[in-house]
Amino acid sequence: MKSQPISNNPLVTREDLILAFRQLSAPLLPYYSPGSARLELGGTAASYPREVAGYEGFSRVLWGLVPLLAGGETSELLETVLEGIRSGTDPGHEEYWGTVHDYDQKSVEMAAFGLALALVPELLREKLSGEELERLAAWLRQINGRKLWDCNWLFFRVIVQIGFKKAGLPYDAELTGQTLDEIERFYLGDGWYADGVGGHSDYYVPFAIHYYGLLYAKLMEAEDPERSRLYKERAALFARRFLHWFAEDGSALPYGRSLAYRFSQSAFWSALVFAGVEPYPLGVTKGLILRNLRWWFAQGIFAPDGTLTIGYAYPNLIMAENYNAPGSPYWALKTFLPLALPADHPFWTAEELPMPEPEESLTVQHAPHLVFRRADSGKVPHVLAFNSGHGSSNEHTHTSAKYEKFAYSTLFGFSVPRAEWGLAQGAFDSMLALSEGDNLYRVKRRCEEARITDDGLIYARWKPWADVEVHTWLVPGTPWHIRVHGIRTARTLDAAEGGFALGIERSGGVSAGPVETAVREDAAYAAWAGTASGILRLYGSGGTAELIVPNANTNLLHPRTVIPTIRTRIEPGVTWLASAVYGEGGVSGGAGSWEAAPMALVTGGELVIYAEADGSGEPLLRRRLEL
Repeated sequence: MKSQPISNNPLVTREDLILAFRQLSAPLLPYYSPGSARLELGGTAASYPREVAGYEGFSRVLWGLVPLLAGGETSELLETVLEGIRSGTDPGHEEYWGTVHDYDQKSVEMAAFGLALALVPELLREKLSGEELERLAAWLRQINGRKLWDCNWLFFRVIVQIGFKKAGLPYDAELTGQTLDEIERFYLGDGWYADGVGGHSDYYVPFAIHYYGLLYAKLMEAEDPERSRLYKERAALFARRFLHWFAEDGSALPYGRSLAYRFSQSAFWSALVFAGVEPYPLGVTKGLILRNLRWWFAQGIFAPDGTLTIGYAYPNLIMAENYNAPGSPYWALKTFLPLALPADHPFWTAEELPMPEPEESLTVQHAPHLVFRRADSGKVPHVLAFNSGHGSSNEHTHTSAKYEKFAYSTLFGFSVPRAEWGLAQGAFDSMLALSEGDNLYRVKRRCEEARITDDGLIYARWKPWADVEVHTWLVPGTPWHIRVHGIRTARTLDAAEGGFALGIERSGGVSAGPVETAVREDAAYAAWAGTASGILRLYGSGGTAELIVPNANTNLLHPRTVIPTIRTRIEPGVTWLASAVYGEGGVSGGAGSWEAAPMALVTGGELVIYAEADGSGEPLLRRRLEL
């Protein structure tokens, strides 16, 4: 895939970040509609009409453009955007953005206009006539009386109201307060929110709920000092947890939905800087932002013309959400919020610092149901997150793959199903997949019970069928982790336990030598380009190990992969399976730490698993072989 000039941007100074925005935004100019109110980037569709998708693209560019203008800079996009506002808010214009309905995607995109009214009100008053400004305000006011999804969407109404307040327009303080009170129901403690009552705790916490809360804290500090203080305190507390989602190379954990928004992963850190919250020295926060941007700009995420594509590390519609239109990825521009800071702000002169050393090798985060481990020192830096699973689900695309795998990794990413037939189409990395023998597999979608102990041991009970119950224990670790399953079933099942998906081709089709493989009855191993993945059966009779070659473009990081997998036939009754799963970067010749595998013993009906192959040391896990 053609590289873009932005990949050579060093991203060190304020000028570099300004240049990065220009490099991202300049390719968009040819794609504005005749009236400039829509940004029409491609032919793929989303769940909302093409006209709304064009409006969405128009709006999302503002998340980067507005901070640039607020910081005193100019942009060749400005006149186009102003013309688009005039057209889009004029009921007589053919590109009028239209009436806003309940649960409308148009409400989502209104927040960017609230930001514009809050940060550059003088510029808007200078460039728009009084009538044009009032038309914009009237169009935005539609959000006041519309129903919004009971999640991060509630903040869109708040950000619009902040814009009205700062621009000197009629402002509904009572409605704003009521909406903020509703959002309080999502707070879980320890800095964490859920994305709605009973919802997941994922990137919508940092790049949406905390992000908007920090905007409020900064912009409304004089009017609402108590709530502003509260939002800053919670964000500082959350930062201590969220730090563990980032690897030293700048990559962040692929987990959850909306990953097509890419470098919005670091938008939370940008909002911290904007709001003046410093849980870490400015140089640490600066490093988190800039390293994440550098990592992203080195990936194959651009079309040949320089526009962002839908996907993750490469263009990929398979992993996308039903609400990902061609302009959707530009929500990533939220990370450019520091451009609103003046040139003499300490952020720009702070020396970029590395990530702090983690206080503990293992970090339990109960709200997202994850246990974090970092790769061993000296290896390729990466983050592992082990997952207990959730008691509820949602209807978004690939929910099981995005929220219910046993492990997520910045080095291996994760895979989503291509279709429903067999292991190759299912791409079941970091999962136990079960079939009735018809080659159609089920995986964990939600849990009947899930818990994580303070020392990181994970337990989940889940039911893929009404008469099949699986008890799963995970022992987090790196490069090895342990999985034990006790399965009670009334039917014969085929089981497939997948390890990490190993990339065997970089995005863009660049090869890096042959794939090294080793397969025996109880284990499968593969290595490529210095990274290795494997799985070893520790307990369970019968079955075979193999390397599954899943369909192309199922993994978020690599367009082609192999998945070390152990397959087992399970008869009615109770069956126990135990596996050791291996994943390591920085492997140079040989098999890295593959030979130093854990071991299992059964003594008096008890399964005992040791970290050392000779059974020395304290056991990692003990389980009676009964349910």
